[in-house]
Amino acid sequence: MTYTRSHFVWAALGLLMIAAHLGLIFYGLVPNLVARPLHLALILPWVFLYSAQSRFDASLGAVLTVLGIGCCVWIALNHQDLKNQYGFLEGTGQKVMAFFLLGLVLEAARRMIGWPLPTVAALMLAYGLFGNHIPGQFGHSGTPLPSFLGTLTIAEGGLWGSLTGVSVGVVSVFVIFGAVLNAGEAGQGFMNVAAGAAGRLKGGAAKVSVLSSALFGSISGSASANVASTGAVTLPAMTKLGYPRRLAAAVEAVASSGGQIMPPLMGAGAFVMVELTGVPYTDIMFAALLPAILFFFAVWVGIDAYATRYALKGIPDDERPSRRDILITSCFFAVPFAVLLISMFALKFTPQYSAALAIFVGLFALLFNGKTGFDLTLGTERLGNACINAGRQIAMIGSIIICAAIVIGVLGITGLGVKLTSFIVSGSGGLLWPSLLLTALACLLLGMEVPTTAAYVICVSVAGPALIDLGLEPLQAHLFVFWFALLSTITPPVCGAVFIASGMIGENWLKVAVSAMALGIGLYFIPLGMIANPEIIALKSSLGGALVAFVQMGAGLGCLSFAIISKFNIAVRAALLVVGLGIFFVRLLV
Repeated sequence: MTYTRSHFVWAALGLLMIAAHLGLIFYGLVPNLVARPLHLALILPWVFLYSAQSRFDASLGAVLTVLGIGCCVWIALNHQDLKNQYGFLEGTGQKVMAFFLLGLVLEAARRMIGWPLPTVAALMLAYGLFGNHIPGQFGHSGTPLPSFLGTLTIAEGGLWGSLTGVSVGVVSVFVIFGAVLNAGEAGQGFMNVAAGAAGRLKGGAAKVSVLSSALFGSISGSASANVASTGAVTLPAMTKLGYPRRLAAAVEAVASSGGQIMPPLMGAGAFVMVELTGVPYTDIMFAALLPAILFFFAVWVGIDAYATRYALKGIPDDERPSRRDILITSCFFAVPFAVLLISMFALKFTPQYSAALAIFVGLFALLFNGKTGFDLTLGTERLGNACINAGRQIAMIGSIIICAAIVIGVLGITGLGVKLTSFIVSGSGGLLWPSLLLTALACLLLGMEVPTTAAYVICVSVAGPALIDLGLEPLQAHLFVFWFALLSTITPPVCGAVFIASGMIGENWLKVAVSAMALGIGLYFIPLGMIANPEIIALKSSLGGALVAFVQMGAGLGCLSFAIISKFNIAVRAALLVVGLGIFFVRLLV
């Protein structure tokens, strides 16, 4: 394969990105006002230059990149002096820099994900600047301009707050881990294991999609990336076997959405949750595991119901991978995953240090071909692809998180978060379930406009304290919000995973969305189940109680899936619906 000079340049920048973030782990303690601005500086070329659409776009991007890197480096070099300013800007130059950095972050988010999130952040900035003119409860007393801007841009709040620290210290490392695995044969290993395990079953091609998407999503954490990668294989396989196009696309969209709730990556949500709740990462993994399995179980049951309706067959024997292929290709993901899990749970290393060790194992695996063995040339090509993909993905997630950090910063400076919390509590009459429904609606609406992680951060910053005040445990409230922020991937009118899957297969997106909502019923009910059956997230502290709740909720979801999808007559389906709801929410009925 022939590569252009541009490819080598971006591979080198990606390698620099990887080296810098791994270096932060092994080097030791680096001041936050050094590490976090440098993180943004490394992101800027990927945001403004990598995907430039025209010469003007590239020229403007180059100017913004150079100026942005200059500001970030200046903050890093002067971090000690800036600490002594206590978030108060000195001189016109610092004020200009502050306005520029805030505008740069808004534009970076706009280029990466569109207008909605930067619009929310811009409105929050406007509220911080002019909210003192708003009468009544939702106004604020005002903050001096140098203090307001300084807190957001030269102190460890706003752009350089703890949320950005999560992106620097943990999220980026796991993104690199996923990029390294995806550059090799781990993806093929996922597909082969899934095909070997489920391919022969009724509805086997759809179940292969579910398993492969769960495995792939555990490292990608992106519904869109999951659909585009596993869907390229599973969608043609399903249509070839006679699956209705609407069903094939729905299966892929729903299964891929589950990647954001499947540990360890969870679309960066788990790592943000660590910072916002103070709960250790391993505890969040344990808490999220059973609900994630329940989600895929509900999808599996739904596929069985559809398989009965449409007489869907498994994958023919001659089209399933051989045992040798399964064994060899599975090593490409099983060995790095084993290193990750052993390091975290047996050796008690931090998640980021464990991920770094797993990355080195994954890099070594890039040198091997599942069919021919050691191949240095292929390994070099894979390394270049891994560097480029890591750079792109870190830039995407970083631009989202840093922009969301503006929202969190303004909420803290102005006290708006506390006021909105009080409004939610009073608006629901001080009752938990009305507050939950209001929060779920807000998550769904916001999730239609911004990525899941950003929707989660914004919603939980506003509604989380209210839910905790009404009696929920912090982790329970955060998981509830995170799951409902994910609903928009399959729920009209804006359903990203459905749009991609329907486009790949050439089916009307609305038909796909209807089937996806039926298959993904777990997304709507499991968050409520976490409130009704809190033991489901207590796997680490109460194994027996968690397993009882798991069986109970699984039985309820099974009944609900068959009530919605099966060919039974209306009376039987109504009975299944009532029984399913009763089993699922039995704790509320006794």
